[in-house]
Amino acid sequence: MDKLIHKINDNSAVVGIMGLGYVGLPLAMAFAKKFNVIGYDVSENTVTMLKSGKSHIKDVSSDVLNTYLGSSFHPTGNADDLNKCDFFIICVPTPLNGDHEPDLRYVESATITISKILRKDQFVVLESTTYPGTTEEVLVPILEESGLKAGVHFGVAHSPERIDPGNNYKVEDIPKVVGGINHECTEIAAMMYGAVLKHIVPVTNARTAEAVKILENTFRCVNIALINEMSLVFDMMDINTWEIVQAAATKPYGFMSFYPGPGIGGHCIPLDPYYLSYQAKRLGFMPRFIEAAGEINHYMKIYTINAAREALRNVGKQLRNSNIAVFGLAYKKNINDARESPASYVIESLKNLGANVTVYDPYVSAFNTHFGTLFSQSSIEETLKGADCAIFLVDHDEFRKIDQKTVVALMKYPIIIDCKNIFDKHDGITCYGIGKGRVKSPMEHLIIVDESIPKPIPIQASIRVP
Repeated sequence: MDKLIHKINDNSAVVGIMGLGYVGLPLAMAFAKKFNVIGYDVSENTVTMLKSGKSHIKDVSSDVLNTYLGSSFHPTGNADDLNKCDFFIICVPTPLNGDHEPDLRYVESATITISKILRKDQFVVLESTTYPGTTEEVLVPILEESGLKAGVHFGVAHSPERIDPGNNYKVEDIPKVVGGINHECTEIAAMMYGAVLKHIVPVTNARTAEAVKILENTFRCVNIALINEMSLVFDMMDINTWEIVQAAATKPYGFMSFYPGPGIGGHCIPLDPYYLSYQAKRLGFMPRFIEAAGEINHYMKIYTINAAREALRNVGKQLRNSNIAVFGLAYKKNINDARESPASYVIESLKNLGANVTVYDPYVSAFNTHFGTLFSQSSIEETLKGADCAIFLVDHDEFRKIDQKTVVALMKYPIIIDCKNIFDKHDGITCYGIGKGRVKSPMEHLIIVDESIPKPIPIQASIRVP
């Protein structure tokens, strides 16, 4: 593959990015600084928008896009344009099916597209997160249907994406792990990425590179589950979990801060650990830690719904026919990414239980549910108006600026379910929360309408779930 090395050195290599989403588009912009990039996507809307100079990804501004558009970056939906490419980098989704097993159809489809035009001295890299062994067990057999031999006639490697939407880290600044199916492939992939990225981390092989990303996100998943479970226990003890974590973080070694919340979302943490779990089970091992973490993190959505149910019960209301305002559709603060957002389960469960749900998110204008598309209200005030209960799933900066007097004035019952420690004071508000200790109500005697209903207590794990 000497020709390939020569093209890397003189910047004449053409890079094909398969998938122009949260991973592919930022990567395309990085490579476009030195190489010609063909950006391929099967979504006509995505390609049309990019060709018009409009970025659909918050981490890539339209100004940056237009710097390279038409010169070194060429978006297309025509697979024939990929014939020009020397390098192919697959950046497509790797979701789960209904049984929490890997769904590799997008990876397979992209690989089949490449195999039809594969020639000698080309190189294929998988960036999509998957279980260790996928590159060799899935990609290579498909690519070798071309009649060429992987590692001899063409190169193959895995380099896990490390994109975190909304994070200040740029692609160029994040260390890049690279592992090929043989030593030569590792060296060539490292050389290619090293031409545009600052720090390359070569590892033994593709399997190791795949395992690196799985470990990173399983580590986060398990630790989030730990703090979520701790928050359930500490709530019953009337101890504020947020204060505990902040105090523990003052230790200069041996501790890393994680915070509780209403479940996990995004393209990585809710999905990737199950890829490892799947592969472990195939090898005869039951990964109990991973499975338990997934159950705990999922339960936090149910816990949130139970909190709303209990809060309303304490003022003599049921969830059915109550007006619930849900704040935060994105999976984390200050971004427009709603993939795997806890809001989906929470909203659909509330509607299944007969609640009337309105939503607001300053970054997400429309949100698809099994009940149809919900559209974000125009403002916080409009969403709060006449609500019996407000659930805050995400701590967008805008939410932290809410005037609590406005909450009291607009809501029918000023009941807040605070899942992200947004409300520090509770003037006139009955505030239930995750990890905030016992219910904070300045007027407990006023909100109890039936002596047979117990006074507000922490929402406990033993409460019946929907």
